[in-house]
Amino acid sequence: MGAMTSRERILAAIRHEKPDHVPLYSWVLGFTAPAHLRWANSGRSVQHWYTGRVEHGHTLPEPWSVEDDFKRVEAWLSMGVDDVLEVSVPWSLAEQARYRDSVLPAGSQGRSCPVLVREYDTPDGSLRHAVRQTLEKIEPGWPVQPDHVPIIDDFNIPRAVQHLVGSPADVPKVRWLYREPNADQRTAFEKRVSQVGLFARDRGVAVQAWTAFGMDAAVWMCGAEGAVMLCMDHPDAFSELLDIIHETDKARTELALSASVDIVCQRGWYSSTDFWSPAIFRRHFKPRVAELASIAHAQKKLFGYVMTTGVMTLGPDLMEAGVDLLYYVDPVQDHLDLEAARKLFRKKMAVAGGVNSGVTLASGSRQEIRAAVRKALDVFGDSGGFILSPVDALFPDTPWASVETMIQAWREQQGLPTARV
Repeated sequence: MGAMTSRERILAAIRHEKPDHVPLYSWVLGFTAPAHLRWANSGRSVQHWYTGRVEHGHTLPEPWSVEDDFKRVEAWLSMGVDDVLEVSVPWSLAEQARYRDSVLPAGSQGRSCPVLVREYDTPDGSLRHAVRQTLEKIEPGWPVQPDHVPIIDDFNIPRAVQHLVGSPADVPKVRWLYREPNADQRTAFEKRVSQVGLFARDRGVAVQAWTAFGMDAAVWMCGAEGAVMLCMDHPDAFSELLDIIHETDKARTELALSASVDIVCQRGWYSSTDFWSPAIFRRHFKPRVAELASIAHAQKKLFGYVMTTGVMTLGPDLMEAGVDLLYYVDPVQDHLDLEAARKLFRKKMAVAGGVNSGVTLASGSRQEIRAAVRKALDVFGDSGGFILSPVDALFPDTPWASVETMIQAWREQQGLPTARV
Protein backbone atom coordinates (compact mmCIF):
# COMPACT_ATOMS: atom_id res chain seq x y z
CA MET A 1 0.00 0.00 0.00
CA GLY A 2 1.36 3.44 -0.93
CA ALA A 3 1.39 6.37 1.44
CA MET A 4 -2.03 7.89 2.04
CA THR A 5 -2.82 11.54 2.42
CA SER A 6 -3.86 12.63 5.90
CA ARG A 7 -7.47 12.84 4.72
CA GLU A 8 -7.39 9.34 3.25
CA ARG A 9 -5.81 7.98 6.43
CA ILE A 10 -8.31 9.65 8.80
CA LEU A 11 -11.35 8.63 6.75
CA ALA A 12 -10.08 5.07 6.31
CA ALA A 13 -9.66 4.74 10.06
CA ILE A 14 -13.19 6.03 10.71
CA ARG A 15 -14.62 3.63 8.12
CA HIS A 16 -12.81 0.67 9.72
CA GLU A 17 -10.63 0.25 6.65
CA LYS A 18 -6.92 -0.46 7.08
CA PRO A 19 -4.92 2.79 6.80
CA ASP A 20 -1.25 2.84 5.88
CA HIS A 21 -0.68 3.52 9.60
CA VAL A 22 -2.68 4.65 12.63
CA PRO A 23 -3.37 8.40 12.38
CA LEU A 24 -2.12 10.77 15.06
CA TYR A 25 -4.36 13.83 15.31
CA SER A 26 -4.38 16.46 18.07
CA TRP A 27 -6.95 19.11 18.81
CA VAL A 28 -5.36 22.34 20.01
CA LEU A 29 -6.76 24.96 22.37
CA GLY A 30 -4.04 27.52 22.91
CA PHE A 31 -1.20 25.02 22.51
CA THR A 32 2.14 26.80 22.93
CA ALA A 33 4.09 25.96 19.79
CA PRO A 34 7.90 25.69 19.90
CA ALA A 35 9.84 28.54 18.31
CA HIS A 36 10.77 26.63 15.16
CA LEU A 37 7.10 25.99 14.33
CA ARG A 38 5.83 29.55 14.75
CA TRP A 39 4.99 32.05 12.05
CA ALA A 40 4.23 35.75 11.86
CA ASN A 41 0.78 37.23 11.34
CA SER A 42 0.67 41.00 10.71
CA GLY A 43 4.06 41.30 12.35
CA ARG A 44 2.99 39.32 15.43
CA SER A 45 4.56 35.98 16.28
CA VAL A 46 1.80 33.35 16.54
CA GLN A 47 2.77 31.42 19.65
CA HIS A 48 -0.52 29.68 20.46
CA TRP A 49 -2.50 27.37 18.19
CA TYR A 50 -6.27 27.16 17.94
CA THR A 51 -8.78 25.76 15.48
CA GLY A 52 -12.03 26.75 13.79
CA ARG A 53 -13.78 24.32 16.14
CA VAL A 54 -13.88 27.00 18.84
CA GLU A 55 -14.89 29.94 16.66
CA HIS A 56 -18.42 30.24 18.08
CA GLY A 57 -17.84 28.76 21.52
CA HIS A 58 -14.88 30.56 23.09
CA THR A 59 -13.41 34.04 23.27
CA LEU A 60 -9.76 33.76 22.30
CA PRO A 61 -7.11 36.02 23.83
CA GLU A 62 -5.53 36.78 20.46
CA PRO A 63 -6.50 36.78 16.78
CA TRP A 64 -6.80 33.50 14.92
CA SER A 65 -7.65 33.45 11.22
CA VAL A 66 -8.35 30.82 8.61
CA GLU A 67 -4.86 31.51 7.26
CA ASP A 68 -3.52 30.61 10.70
CA ASP A 69 -5.48 27.37 10.44
CA PHE A 70 -3.63 26.67 7.20
CA LYS A 71 -0.25 27.40 8.78
CA ARG A 72 -1.05 25.04 11.65
CA VAL A 73 -1.94 22.27 9.20
CA GLU A 74 1.30 22.79 7.32
CA ALA A 75 3.27 22.65 10.57
CA TRP A 76 1.70 19.34 11.63
CA LEU A 77 2.07 17.82 8.18
CA SER A 78 5.74 18.85 8.10
CA MET A 79 6.21 16.55 11.10
CA GLY A 80 4.44 13.68 9.36
CA VAL A 81 1.42 13.75 11.67
CA ASP A 82 -2.19 14.34 10.76
CA ASP A 83 -4.47 17.34 11.03
CA VAL A 84 -8.05 18.27 10.16
CA LEU A 85 -9.42 21.63 9.09
CA GLU A 86 -12.40 22.51 11.23
CA VAL A 87 -15.23 24.95 10.66
CA SER A 88 -18.00 25.94 13.04
CA VAL A 89 -21.50 26.68 11.77
CA PRO A 90 -23.02 29.90 13.18
CA TRP A 91 -26.54 30.45 14.46
CA SER A 92 -28.64 33.60 14.56
CA LEU A 93 -30.90 35.78 16.68
CA ALA A 94 -34.36 36.33 15.24
CA GLU A 95 -35.01 39.76 13.75
CA GLN A 96 -37.92 40.18 16.18
CA ALA A 97 -35.60 39.76 19.19
CA ARG A 98 -33.58 42.59 20.69
CA TYR A 99 -31.06 42.73 23.50
CA ARG A 100 -29.33 45.33 25.63
CA ASP A 101 -26.17 45.00 27.70
CA SER A 102 -25.35 46.55 31.06
CA VAL A 103 -22.84 46.13 33.88
CA LEU A 104 -23.69 46.14 37.58
CA PRO A 105 -20.60 47.54 39.35
CA ALA A 106 -18.76 45.81 42.16
CA GLY A 107 -19.25 47.13 45.66
CA SER A 108 -22.97 47.84 45.57
CA GLN A 109 -25.53 45.40 47.02
CA GLY A 110 -22.73 43.19 48.31
CA ARG A 111 -21.30 42.40 44.89
CA SER A 112 -17.66 41.34 45.10
CA CYS A 113 -17.12 41.78 41.36
CA PRO A 114 -18.98 43.36 38.43
CA VAL A 115 -21.96 41.52 36.98
CA LEU A 116 -22.44 41.49 33.21
CA VAL A 117 -26.09 41.53 32.16
CA ARG A 118 -27.76 40.88 28.83
CA GLU A 119 -31.53 41.36 28.67
CA TYR A 120 -33.57 40.09 25.72
CA ASP A 121 -36.96 41.18 24.44
CA THR A 122 -38.74 38.53 22.35
CA PRO A 123 -42.30 38.22 21.03
CA ASP A 124 -42.89 35.68 23.82
CA GLY A 125 -41.52 37.86 26.60
CA SER A 126 -38.24 38.91 28.16
CA LEU A 127 -35.21 36.96 29.34
CA ARG A 128 -32.31 38.02 31.51
CA HIS A 129 -28.82 36.52 31.61
CA ALA A 130 -26.43 37.76 34.33
CA VAL A 131 -22.86 36.54 34.89
CA ARG A 132 -20.12 37.59 37.33
CA GLN A 133 -17.14 39.20 35.64
CA THR A 134 -14.48 37.61 37.82
CA LEU A 135 -11.49 39.41 36.30
CA GLU A 136 -9.03 36.73 37.39
CA LYS A 137 -5.66 36.54 35.68
CA ILE A 138 -5.75 34.23 32.66
CA GLU A 139 -2.45 32.70 31.69
CA PRO A 140 -1.32 33.26 28.07
CA GLY A 141 -3.07 31.16 25.47
CA TRP A 142 -6.18 30.21 27.42
CA PRO A 143 -9.67 31.42 26.39
CA VAL A 144 -10.83 34.53 28.25
CA GLN A 145 -14.12 35.74 29.65
CA PRO A 146 -15.81 38.10 27.17
CA ASP A 147 -16.94 41.60 28.17
CA HIS A 148 -20.60 40.68 27.59
CA VAL A 149 -22.83 37.63 28.11
CA PRO A 150 -23.07 35.42 25.03
CA ILE A 151 -25.50 32.51 25.20
CA ILE A 152 -22.71 30.06 24.44
CA ASP A 153 -19.63 30.26 26.66
CA ASP A 154 -18.21 27.91 29.30
CA PHE A 155 -17.34 30.88 31.52
CA ASN A 156 -21.06 31.48 32.07
CA ILE A 157 -21.98 28.25 33.80
CA PRO A 158 -20.07 28.56 37.10
CA ARG A 159 -20.27 32.37 37.22
CA ALA A 160 -23.97 32.84 36.54
CA VAL A 161 -26.04 34.99 38.85
CA GLN A 162 -29.07 34.30 36.68
CA HIS A 163 -29.09 31.70 33.91
CA LEU A 164 -30.86 32.47 30.65
CA VAL A 165 -33.54 29.84 31.31
CA GLY A 166 -34.75 29.72 34.90
CA SER A 167 -38.25 28.28 34.62
CA PRO A 168 -40.53 26.42 32.18
CA ALA A 169 -42.07 29.75 31.18
CA ASP A 170 -38.72 30.83 29.76
CA VAL A 171 -38.39 27.90 27.36
CA PRO A 172 -40.59 29.17 24.46
CA LYS A 173 -38.60 32.41 24.37
CA VAL A 174 -35.40 30.53 23.47
CA ARG A 175 -36.68 29.84 19.96
CA TRP A 176 -36.07 33.53 19.18
CA LEU A 177 -32.45 33.42 20.39
CA TYR A 178 -31.08 30.20 18.91
CA ARG A 179 -32.07 30.14 15.25
CA GLU A 180 -30.79 28.74 12.00
CA PRO A 181 -28.11 30.84 10.29
CA ASN A 182 -29.48 33.91 8.53
CA ALA A 183 -28.77 34.73 4.89
CA ASP A 184 -25.61 36.70 5.59
CA GLN A 185 -24.26 33.98 7.87
CA ARG A 186 -24.99 31.30 5.29
CA THR A 187 -23.13 33.26 2.64
CA ALA A 188 -20.15 33.85 4.94
CA PHE A 189 -20.07 30.19 5.97
CA GLU A 190 -20.22 28.95 2.39
CA LYS A 191 -17.38 31.30 1.50
CA ARG A 192 -15.33 30.02 4.43
CA VAL A 193 -15.89 26.37 3.53
CA SER A 194 -15.00 27.06 -0.10
CA GLN A 195 -11.72 28.66 0.98
CA VAL A 196 -10.98 25.84 3.41
CA GLY A 197 -11.93 23.22 0.84
CA LEU A 198 -9.47 24.49 -1.74
CA PHE A 199 -6.62 24.32 0.75
CA ALA A 200 -7.78 20.94 2.11
CA ARG A 201 -7.83 19.36 -1.32
CA ASP A 202 -4.41 20.77 -2.16
CA ARG A 203 -2.82 19.51 1.08
CA GLY A 204 -4.82 16.31 1.39
CA VAL A 205 -6.52 16.96 4.75
CA ALA A 206 -10.07 16.30 5.91
CA VAL A 207 -12.65 18.98 6.71
CA GLN A 208 -14.83 18.63 9.80
CA ALA A 209 -17.80 20.87 10.57
CA TRP A 210 -19.08 21.49 14.08
CA THR A 211 -22.81 21.72 13.62
CA ALA A 212 -24.71 20.75 16.78
CA PHE A 213 -24.66 21.65 20.47
CA GLY A 214 -27.40 19.34 21.69
CA MET A 215 -27.41 18.92 25.45
CA ASP A 216 -24.43 21.26 25.80
CA ALA A 217 -26.67 24.13 24.71
CA ALA A 218 -29.26 23.24 27.33
CA VAL A 219 -26.59 23.36 30.06
CA TRP A 220 -25.27 26.68 28.76
CA MET A 221 -28.79 28.08 28.90
CA CYS A 222 -29.99 26.56 32.19
CA GLY A 223 -26.80 25.79 34.07
CA ALA A 224 -25.92 22.21 34.96
CA GLU A 225 -28.15 21.98 38.02
CA GLY A 226 -30.91 23.98 36.35
CA ALA A 227 -30.97 21.65 33.34
CA VAL A 228 -31.17 18.57 35.56
CA MET A 229 -33.96 20.09 37.67
CA LEU A 230 -35.90 21.16 34.56
CA CYS A 231 -35.66 17.59 33.29
CA MET A 232 -36.78 16.10 36.62
CA ASP A 233 -39.52 18.56 37.57
CA HIS A 234 -40.79 19.69 34.17
CA PRO A 235 -40.05 16.99 31.59
CA ASP A 236 -42.37 18.48 28.96
CA ALA A 237 -40.63 21.85 29.14
CA PHE A 238 -37.25 20.12 29.06
CA SER A 239 -38.25 18.21 25.93
CA GLU A 240 -39.51 21.43 24.34
CA LEU A 241 -36.15 23.10 25.02
CA LEU A 242 -34.29 20.19 23.43
CA ASP A 243 -36.63 20.37 20.42
CA ILE A 244 -35.85 24.07 19.96
CA ILE A 245 -32.13 23.39 20.15
CA HIS A 246 -32.42 20.37 17.86
CA GLU A 247 -34.26 22.23 15.11
CA THR A 248 -31.44 24.77 14.89
CA ASP A 249 -28.82 22.01 15.14
CA LYS A 250 -30.50 20.27 12.20
CA ALA A 251 -30.45 23.47 10.13
CA ARG A 252 -26.77 24.02 10.97
CA THR A 253 -25.97 20.40 10.06
CA GLU A 254 -27.84 20.62 6.78
CA LEU A 255 -25.98 23.81 5.87
CA ALA A 256 -22.62 22.14 6.50
CA LEU A 257 -23.63 19.10 4.47
CA SER A 258 -24.63 21.30 1.55
CA ALA A 259 -21.01 22.48 1.50
CA SER A 260 -17.99 20.27 0.97
CA VAL A 261 -17.15 18.69 4.33
CA ASP A 262 -16.12 15.15 5.22
CA ILE A 263 -17.38 14.93 8.81
CA VAL A 264 -20.03 16.71 10.83
CA CYS A 265 -19.65 16.65 14.59
CA GLN A 266 -21.84 17.24 17.64
CA ARG A 267 -20.63 18.37 21.04
CA GLY A 268 -21.57 16.15 23.95
CA TRP A 269 -19.29 17.17 26.82
CA TYR A 270 -22.36 17.84 28.99
CA SER A 271 -24.33 14.79 27.88
CA SER A 272 -22.38 12.11 29.74
CA THR A 273 -23.13 10.09 32.86
CA ASP A 274 -21.48 12.84 34.91
CA PHE A 275 -24.78 14.68 34.42
CA TRP A 276 -27.44 12.24 33.23
CA SER A 277 -28.64 8.72 33.81
CA PRO A 278 -28.53 6.26 30.90
CA ALA A 279 -32.34 6.23 30.90
CA ILE A 280 -32.52 9.99 30.40
CA PHE A 281 -29.85 9.83 27.70
CA ARG A 282 -31.81 7.18 25.83
CA ARG A 283 -35.13 8.98 26.18
CA HIS A 284 -34.11 12.55 25.43
CA PHE A 285 -30.75 12.62 23.64
CA LYS A 286 -30.28 9.41 21.68
CA PRO A 287 -33.18 9.93 19.21
CA ARG A 288 -31.95 13.43 18.37
CA VAL A 289 -28.37 12.24 17.88
CA ALA A 290 -29.70 9.46 15.65
CA GLU A 291 -31.60 11.93 13.48
CA LEU A 292 -28.50 14.06 12.92
CA ALA A 293 -26.42 10.98 12.12
CA SER A 294 -29.08 9.86 9.64
CA ILE A 295 -29.05 13.27 7.94
CA ALA A 296 -25.26 13.03 7.57
CA HIS A 297 -25.38 9.46 6.27
CA ALA A 298 -28.02 10.37 3.70
CA GLN A 299 -25.41 12.70 2.22
CA LYS A 300 -22.73 9.97 2.52
CA LYS A 301 -20.88 11.92 5.18
CA LEU A 302 -19.50 10.78 8.52
CA PHE A 303 -20.90 11.76 11.91
CA GLY A 304 -18.76 12.39 14.99
CA TYR A 305 -19.73 12.86 18.63
CA VAL A 306 -17.79 14.11 21.66
CA MET A 307 -18.09 12.34 25.00
CA THR A 308 -15.05 12.04 27.24
CA THR A 309 -16.53 10.23 30.26
CA GLY A 310 -19.06 7.44 30.63
CA VAL A 311 -18.32 6.10 27.16
CA MET A 312 -18.47 2.43 28.18
CA THR A 313 -21.98 2.97 29.56
CA LEU A 314 -23.38 5.14 26.76
CA GLY A 315 -21.17 3.90 23.91
CA PRO A 316 -23.64 1.18 22.85
CA ASP A 317 -26.36 3.82 22.54
CA LEU A 318 -24.10 6.02 20.43
CA MET A 319 -23.34 3.06 18.17
CA GLU A 320 -27.05 2.33 17.80
CA ALA A 321 -27.66 6.01 17.04
CA GLY A 322 -25.26 5.78 14.11
CA VAL A 323 -22.23 7.65 15.44
CA ASP A 324 -19.24 6.89 13.20
CA LEU A 325 -16.48 8.44 15.34
CA LEU A 326 -16.40 8.92 19.11
CA TYR A 327 -14.12 11.52 20.61
CA TYR A 328 -12.74 10.20 23.10
CA VAL A 329 -11.58 7.04 24.84
CA ASP A 330 -9.51 8.17 27.83
CA PRO A 331 -7.79 5.70 30.15
CA VAL A 332 -7.21 8.42 32.77
CA GLN A 333 -10.18 10.74 33.32
CA ASP A 334 -12.70 8.04 32.37
CA HIS A 335 -10.77 5.25 34.14
CA LEU A 336 -11.32 3.30 30.96
CA ASP A 337 -9.82 -0.10 30.14
CA LEU A 338 -8.62 0.19 26.55
CA GLU A 339 -8.93 -3.53 25.89
CA ALA A 340 -12.56 -3.51 27.03
CA ALA A 341 -13.21 -0.48 24.83
CA ARG A 342 -11.65 -2.20 21.83
CA LYS A 343 -13.88 -5.24 22.31
CA LEU A 344 -16.98 -3.07 22.70
CA PHE A 345 -16.42 -0.74 19.76
CA ARG A 346 -14.47 -2.91 17.31
CA LYS A 347 -15.84 -2.64 13.75
CA LYS A 348 -18.92 -0.80 15.07
CA MET A 349 -17.76 2.71 15.95
CA ALA A 350 -14.36 4.27 15.42
CA VAL A 351 -12.76 5.93 18.42
CA ALA A 352 -10.12 8.59 18.96
CA GLY A 353 -8.00 8.94 22.06
CA GLY A 354 -5.77 6.63 24.04
CA VAL A 355 -3.48 9.24 25.59
CA ASN A 356 -4.56 11.71 28.27
CA SER A 357 -3.31 15.29 27.86
CA GLY A 358 -4.25 16.75 31.24
CA VAL A 359 -2.20 14.23 33.24
CA THR A 360 -0.05 12.02 31.02
CA LEU A 361 1.23 14.72 28.66
CA ALA A 362 1.07 17.54 31.20
CA SER A 363 3.16 15.91 33.92
CA GLY A 364 4.07 12.36 32.89
CA SER A 365 7.65 11.21 32.40
CA ARG A 366 9.00 10.23 29.00
CA GLN A 367 8.64 6.59 30.02
CA GLU A 368 5.00 7.09 31.04
CA ILE A 369 4.14 8.89 27.80
CA ARG A 370 5.86 6.25 25.66
CA ALA A 371 4.11 3.49 27.61
CA ALA A 372 0.70 5.14 27.07
CA VAL A 373 1.29 5.41 23.33
CA ARG A 374 2.52 1.82 23.07
CA LYS A 375 -0.43 0.56 25.07
CA ALA A 376 -2.98 2.34 22.88
CA LEU A 377 -1.39 1.19 19.63
CA ASP A 378 -0.91 -2.37 20.86
CA VAL A 379 -4.52 -2.65 21.99
CA PHE A 380 -6.23 -1.11 18.97
CA GLY A 381 -3.76 -2.21 16.31
CA ASP A 382 -3.57 -0.80 12.80
CA SER A 383 -6.55 -2.42 11.09
CA GLY A 384 -8.82 0.63 11.30
CA GLY A 385 -11.29 2.07 13.75
CA PHE A 386 -8.75 4.00 15.85
CA ILE A 387 -7.13 7.44 15.80
CA LEU A 388 -4.41 8.11 18.36
CA SER A 389 -5.28 11.46 19.89
CA PRO A 390 -4.50 13.28 23.16
CA VAL A 391 -7.67 13.75 25.21
CA ASP A 392 -9.05 16.21 24.71
CA ALA A 393 -6.59 18.76 23.33
CA LEU A 394 -3.11 20.21 23.57
CA PHE A 395 -3.31 23.22 25.87
CA PRO A 396 -1.07 26.22 26.64
CA ASP A 397 0.56 24.27 29.47
CA THR A 398 1.12 21.06 27.49
CA PRO A 399 4.92 20.77 27.30
CA TRP A 400 6.41 20.56 23.84
CA ALA A 401 8.81 17.91 25.10
CA SER A 402 5.81 15.70 25.92
CA VAL A 403 4.35 16.18 22.44
CA GLU A 404 7.73 15.31 20.93
CA THR A 405 7.86 12.15 23.00
CA MET A 406 4.34 11.19 21.94
CA ILE A 407 5.16 11.68 18.25
CA GLN A 408 8.45 9.79 18.49
CA ALA A 409 6.81 6.86 20.30
CA TRP A 410 4.01 6.79 17.71
CA ARG A 411 6.58 6.67 14.92
CA GLU A 412 8.74 4.00 16.49
CA GLN A 413 5.79 1.77 17.34
CA GLN A 414 4.73 1.73 13.69
CA GLY A 415 8.17 1.67 12.11
CA LEU A 416 7.74 5.08 10.52
CA PRO A 417 10.78 7.07 9.39
CA THR A 418 11.98 9.79 11.71
CA ALA A 419 11.20 13.41 10.93
CA ARG A 420 11.99 16.70 12.57
CA VAL A 421 9.62 17.56 15.38
